[in-house]
Amino acid sequence: MARAALALLLLLATTSSSPAHAASGGCGGEALTPPNSASPYASCISLPHLGATLHWTYDRASDDLAVAFIANPAAPTGWVAWGLNPSNNNGMPGTQALLAIPSPSSSSSTWQVRTYNISGYAIGEPGPIAFPATDLAAEVAGDGRVVVFGRLSLGGYGVAGDGVLSHVWQVGGDVIGGVPAPHAMGGDNLAAKGKLDLLRETTTAASDDGEGDSVAEKRNIHGILNAVSWGILLPMGAIFARYLKTFRSADPAWFYLHVTCQLIGYGVGVSGWATGINLGNMSNGITYTLHRNIGIIVFALGTLQIFALFLRPKKENKYRIYWNMYHHSVGYMVIILGITNIFKGMAILGVEQQWKTAYVGVLCLLGVGAVILEVVTWSMVVKRRKAESKTFNNASNGHLPRHV
Repeated sequence: MARAALALLLLLATTSSSPAHAASGGCGGEALTPPNSASPYASCISLPHLGATLHWTYDRASDDLAVAFIANPAAPTGWVAWGLNPSNNNGMPGTQALLAIPSPSSSSSTWQVRTYNISGYAIGEPGPIAFPATDLAAEVAGDGRVVVFGRLSLGGYGVAGDGVLSHVWQVGGDVIGGVPAPHAMGGDNLAAKGKLDLLRETTTAASDDGEGDSVAEKRNIHGILNAVSWGILLPMGAIFARYLKTFRSADPAWFYLHVTCQLIGYGVGVSGWATGINLGNMSNGITYTLHRNIGIIVFALGTLQIFALFLRPKKENKYRIYWNMYHHSVGYMVIILGITNIFKGMAILGVEQQWKTAYVGVLCLLGVGAVILEVVTWSMVVKRRKAESKTFNNASNGHLPRHV
């Protein structure tokens, strides 16, 4: 798995049959009006990530901010959110968010807005926020994007910062039982934060302490290590063991190739697993249960395989056949689960399609190689058995095998 690159800037138009939308085109062509107001928003800007747009009107005298945030949910029943972070740390913890979800008691075209005081890396439960919020509403535009309306009383916070605020925006997947699912961890999602200058009508990318970039880098390292280990080296080692030992000239080279691939793969996999544990500790409240559980199973079975080498009976031992059955079945299970978890990790990271295609290409290359070797080795085995059968028949008839 490779580093998830930032998505292209999306400049989408918003059209709707609602009276609130009177124009189409880019951000400059949209004419949105706040609820309970006759004047459209004074400012509008296309945000640099997730194809989102922000409209606002800032009243410096009263330090009130009327906003309309527009974005596509990550799923038809997903959610969208925008918020201010008074701690100015340019991150999710501390954000005072407006989050829109489909209303559970009505059709998917009706949405509701909740407020969240986000204290960690999980959204948590809805509740009051530091900025009293009024005029909360949400609707679906004609192009499928969701518009979130709200008015926030900044209470001197905007004036104190000369109108420059830290803001965060996000989109997420399905809402189950009224609970928003965690958002993806792709580069575009992690970069959806920055500084909003209410007076100069600009927004800039976040310039934080590097924590977000550090987490993203560790996620990418975690993915790369696991893809190389469980997803490439271990399957290669299994191919060496299954097919090369058929060639008598490759004995015992096949064994050393097999052991080398498996040991290096396991060592790299342990590093990837440890990185994942560290990421879990850094991301309190964010848990990808299935991905985590499969990872634990793969690591445990891989470790069991390593220790089982010390209990391997000799070839002439009558229990060797049972050990071989165990070793092969557990080995194939590790490979299958490992590859499955790699694809789940790619989905979590939101990697670009080109990297998924590249990894699928590697798997196809290994698969084609395995099929070719399967045919070659089976033909060799059949010829060898025929030759042995002919030799046995000659010996049974009193004829010694002729030396060539």
